[in-house]
Amino acid sequence: MPSSPTPVRVILASQSPRRRELLNLIGIVHEVSPADIDESVWPGEAPVPHCERLARGKAQALADLHADAMVVGSDTIVVVDGDILGKPRDRAEAIAMLTRLSGRVHLVHTAVAVAHDGVVQSGVETVHVTFRTLTGQQIAAYVDTGEPMDKAGAYGIQGFGATLVERVDGDYFAVMGLPLGRLVGLVRDLGFHYEFGPISR
Repeated sequence: MPSSPTPVRVILASQSPRRRELLNLIGIVHEVSPADIDESVWPGEAPVPHCERLARGKAQALADLHADAMVVGSDTIVVVDGDILGKPRDRAEAIAMLTRLSGRVHLVHTAVAVAHDGVVQSGVETVHVTFRTLTGQQIAAYVDTGEPMDKAGAYGIQGFGATLVERVDGDYFAVMGLPLGRLVGLVRDLGFHYEFGPISR
């Protein structure tokens, strides 16, 4: 009889509950061990290379510590007018970000990297997101929910922030923080199997 596929230990290098939920959604059993790296933007660094560099850095940092594991790293940024909007530092900055996004199209770039045995595969999904036109009262009320404070661009599409969005052109899961189709493709590029469940050799 042929031997059964050997499941691979998978580590998610992120503390994001959304990314955990998405891996669980497609049946990938995993551990969580957030990577601690410097996420500063380098001088002159463009948004997409910045995003991919961070995803690769997170994956590699954990892979160096866990040689037997496959490590998944990811990073999501919101970009408008060429500016990267990170997590707001306070209520005022959250309001300013949302005011800037109101009634406009912005870009969400989510990079994902998969590292195993010294090899890192990565890619970036870019999504165009259109916001509804929001009143100052609506923005203030949303910020007061607390939801924006730990999210790039000061909103989360999987929560109350879903009501701010008029249109998504691209991978919805990338806006949530983990492009699942691209992730599975990278896993296969590394020579592993994903058949609607745990990753295996």
